[in-house]
Amino acid sequence: MLQPKLDDVTPVIVGSIGAPHGVRGWVRINSYTEPSDNLFSYPLLLESGKNNWQPIAIEQVQPHGKGFVAKLEKIEDRDQAALITNLKLGVQRSAFPELEADQHYWADILGLTVFNQDGVQLGKVVDFFTTGANDVIVVRDAEQEHLIPYVPDMYVVDVNIADGTMQVRWDLEF
Repeated sequence: MLQPKLDDVTPVIVGSIGAPHGVRGWVRINSYTEPSDNLFSYPLLLESGKNNWQPIAIEQVQPHGKGFVAKLEKIEDRDQAALITNLKLGVQRSAFPELEADQHYWADILGLTVFNQDGVQLGKVVDFFTTGANDVIVVRDAEQEHLIPYVPDMYVVDVNIADGTMQVRWDLEF
């Protein structure tokens, strides 16, 4: 019997549910996509327990401040909205468009083991964030954390998803 691919079982996290907004079941939505409204172009799944995901229907969505508020199906009041606060929103990997050979989704980068140009292991990619100039990967081992600009050909030399590795030009002192 064939095992399903992990990508088909574990959704990629693309956002989360924030605090209730008002008394009629609306919630704040935190998007992790770029641009942020891309979140609503996918068939979303809602985390409903450990490794348990359910389809979620969004009845309405509106921009609100720097994010969004949404009315979700079957969430009718503030108490129900409070029960789903902090739950994750996911998308099946198969819903993402194919990328060119030199492009990667952040979900693919997380967990890669990072080596510098001298072959020294710096740690694993544990997070990332965006600055005005470029994206930054957070690489951590048991003793040190490195904030490395994600700039291909300048700092990021090679990304090998199949091997689970990334090579960077980075001095141990940074």
